[in-house]
Amino acid sequence: MGRFAFFPKDFVFGVATSSYQIEGAWNEDGKGESIWDRFTHTPGNIQDGTTGDVACDHYHRFEEDVELMEKLGIDAYRFSIAWTRIFPEGKGRINEKGVKFYQQLIEKLKAAGIKPVITLYHWDLPQALQDIGGWESEETVEAFEEYARFLFKNFGKEVFLWITHNEPWVTAFIGNYEGRHAPGKRNFRVALSVSRNLLLAHGRAVRAFRNEKPKGKIGITLNLSPIYPASGEEKDKKAAQRFDGYLNRWFLDPLFRGQFPEDMLSWYERKGFSIDPLSQEESTLVAQPLDFLGINYYHRFVIRQGNEPVLEVAEERNPYNEKCDMGWEVYPRGIYEITERITKDYQPSAIYITENGIATPDILEEETVEDLRRIVYLRDHLLWVYQAIEAGFPIQGYFVWSLLDNFEWDKGLTKRFGIVYVDYTTLRRFPKKSFFWYQRLITKRNFH
Repeated sequence: MGRFAFFPKDFVFGVATSSYQIEGAWNEDGKGESIWDRFTHTPGNIQDGTTGDVACDHYHRFEEDVELMEKLGIDAYRFSIAWTRIFPEGKGRINEKGVKFYQQLIEKLKAAGIKPVITLYHWDLPQALQDIGGWESEETVEAFEEYARFLFKNFGKEVFLWITHNEPWVTAFIGNYEGRHAPGKRNFRVALSVSRNLLLAHGRAVRAFRNEKPKGKIGITLNLSPIYPASGEEKDKKAAQRFDGYLNRWFLDPLFRGQFPEDMLSWYERKGFSIDPLSQEESTLVAQPLDFLGINYYHRFVIRQGNEPVLEVAEERNPYNEKCDMGWEVYPRGIYEITERITKDYQPSAIYITENGIATPDILEEETVEDLRRIVYLRDHLLWVYQAIEAGFPIQGYFVWSLLDNFEWDKGLTKRFGIVYVDYTTLRRFPKKSFFWYQRLITKRNFH
């Protein structure tokens, strides 16, 4: 890479958050209960026993947070809407105070010259919909379309990018098979059913978007990873191929090719988990052309044959490789490898890296955090993003996860991903050294 390696002028630099992780105000101003409210209020589900009831209190402090973003100099801010702020019961009755909150946030962003990027669904399903079957139910798919259409009509003039789902694989399999996330189920058959309905809900939202014709573009965000076999043995190669089908291709193939991967349908059938292929009508709905694909990248997987009951795989972890505070291997080259593979195999019209970041055990000293590991992590990943752009992969933007330290789902408040430190006692914000590093990168649009 040459000394003056500039990102394209129109390349979008941003930061990302999600509603449940930062907003707090869980039962204020008419907001309904979500599955994460219910899940965190159930003892034993969260590592440190905390909840998102207050989180970063962004609901009351959003103006301060937008001022931080303006100081940072970002082009765009990716956030999610809390479905239950808009429709407390998931459908029907509209909560005007919730609508007003997001209108004020969008207006503040616009005044700061920051483009809003909205995720419709970042895991906080209305509990009222879960009570009638959640994502297993056709009613929830219909409610999602109603919710999406309302947002397109009310916020469509101001939004730069729309994302239908964030990481539907996590919703389906971590929430309904592993049970570590809300709603906390442990049933593989349910997870498969949920995955199917998430795709149908996505398709309905895209169709509604095309019909409403708001400004902006629409896509979906998937968590994707390069998958390596742990050895050259055939059993490990086959295990890695299955895991790739489970993690990556299970959503990529329907979205871009109109059908679930055949090898996975056959495998699940042999395991006693049948799932109907998509009908021609469903295939057309799910595989509507997207304006972009969002990729969340954190780490790769090294897979071997194992004893996991459905896939018969296990993850191989090298004790000598660097890990983040989540226990994930730090593997910057993977962000290049996954975008190369996606570009080659699926040809999306555009790619945004919608999340990338690292959890480190940050310590606040003299109102700052010397998070050098995060700076190195972001630099190394962005160097590979730059090389991916140079190689012709259609990457148009990059969003750091996350703006703020926040509620990290089943880990509670024990993990810090932010480039801004949050003191959870006082709720004061303190930009870390990584904040100022990213600020310089955005200003200069290069690494020097």
